[in-house]
Amino acid sequence: MNKVVVYKPLPEETINYLRSHAEVTIVDPKQPGALIEALKDANGAIGTGVKMNAEMLEGARRIKVLSTVSVGFDAFDIDYLNRRGIVLTNTPDVLTESTADTAFSLVLLTARRLAELAAFVKAGKWTKKIGEDKFGVDVHHKTLGIVGLGRIGTAVARRASLGFAMNVLYVDRGVNERAEREYGAKKVHLDVLLGESDFVLLQAPLTKETKHLISTAQLKAMKRSAFLINASRGPIVDEAALIEALKDGTIAGAGLDVYAEEPLSVGSPLLSMDNVVTLPHIGSATHETRQAMNRNAAENLIGALNGTLNENIVNREVLTR
Repeated sequence: MNKVVVYKPLPEETINYLRSHAEVTIVDPKQPGALIEALKDANGAIGTGVKMNAEMLEGARRIKVLSTVSVGFDAFDIDYLNRRGIVLTNTPDVLTESTADTAFSLVLLTARRLAELAAFVKAGKWTKKIGEDKFGVDVHHKTLGIVGLGRIGTAVARRASLGFAMNVLYVDRGVNERAEREYGAKKVHLDVLLGESDFVLLQAPLTKETKHLISTAQLKAMKRSAFLINASRGPIVDEAALIEALKDGTIAGAGLDVYAEEPLSVGSPLLSMDNVVTLPHIGSATHETRQAMNRNAAENLIGALNGTLNENIVNREVLTR
């Protein structure tokens, strides 16, 4: 029977599923050396939030499969996994709609200043009819530029186009024919997207090419009335450059669910800015979606170990070796 290591809290139902197919060891990754030691005898592992690289896996000579309970896989050294012939699986489909809800919520929150005004009311400051200094801006019929029109980006485009009659521009490596046909999305160069969008939404994966994709020059290319929305990965944005752009009015504001370092430092200037909405990386954080992600990741792990998994494989090239 295969041996698998669980390095993330999972529901009892998911643990029982794993135990019906493998010998399970549960490890607290915060305990020094515990995960490295447990991986030495394991055939597979499931979890998230831990860097999986040569340092972590060098002694794990039996590892065949790693299953991440996430769609993002920037915590994994793909080149190293490929050299070792280790399969990596993820959960790209089950979190699409929940994450798209969060992303579009950030558009609404920033445009209508909802978080700021909710805090204004709770603080007891609403003592008279509000004036124009508290007004937001419309979302409907504006232009949304999406950087990364994959599953989540496409789901946001559907909300924007069909729900809010927004004009959708996008940047992506390929052409998204469905989004163009059904939601009127138009593929453009990044500089065009930045210059024409009222809301710039980042939904790209974090790679060597996308790290600090948005920095000083890109922020200056945006409209002064535009908002930057990041619901993908924090390091895609040069955070220092963003803070300066927000301070000097280069852009109108930002809606953020992700940051360069997480959790966000209590000393971050972002927390004191009224024109910034800060969420604690909750993209897929609903009870229903996280339960589905846990189960999907467990099924990915067992399926890959048994050689029956045909989807959700990040480094499919390993299978052709």
